[in-house]
Amino acid sequence: RPVVIDDQIVARPMMYVALSYDHRLIDGREAVGFLIRVKECIENPERMLLEV
Repeated sequence: RPVVIDDQIVARPMMYVALSYDHRLIDGREAVGFLIRVKECIENPERMLLEV
């Protein structure tokens, strides 16, 4: 997938993440917040280990 890095377009592999949940129990806002946190932990595992 093309992405911009240092003002250049380069090909990078991308990972897609989806979440299935029961909207009667969990509001979409909480589900999206959880996915954002998962994304941050995958992109910066050292932050997860240090809990920053």
